[in-house]
Amino acid sequence: MFVVGSDHGGLELKQAICELLQQRNLPCADYGTNDSDSVDYPDLGAKVAQAVSDGTAESGVLVCGTGIGMSIIANKYPGVRAALVHDEFTAQMAREHNNANILILGGRIVSVEQGVKLVEIWLDSQFEGGRHQNRLDKIAAAEQRLQKQ
Repeated sequence: MFVVGSDHGGLELKQAICELLQQRNLPCADYGTNDSDSVDYPDLGAKVAQAVSDGTAESGVLVCGTGIGMSIIANKYPGVRAALVHDEFTAQMAREHNNANILILGGRIVSVEQGVKLVEIWLDSQFEGGRHQNRLDKIAAAEQRLQKQ
């Protein structure tokens, strides 16, 4: 299952991403926001990141104005590899090299059309493993060490 969330700055793009996932018959849960009223991105980012972290969801997409705030909150959660992307190359590499399980977009940085295209590229890309898995293993080990402190 996929989970999606946005603040007010990413609402329009999030709605288009939900439509894309539905068109692809991918199970999706929308964690909000659902109107243009100002909300705090950490609250919505935390819901999506927690779902990916605890295994409720396989992957997620988060959108805020720039994507920076959502990146910060999402990457606080164990096992989350959230990647902020702005173009086709970074969307592809987020999956192929980093096996990102949350894609993050800036709703005020990319157009709705471009944002949907970036999600499509991320969905269609495959993790390459190999040397990239070794690097992810190092990140996971560092994460475990930090949790024990």
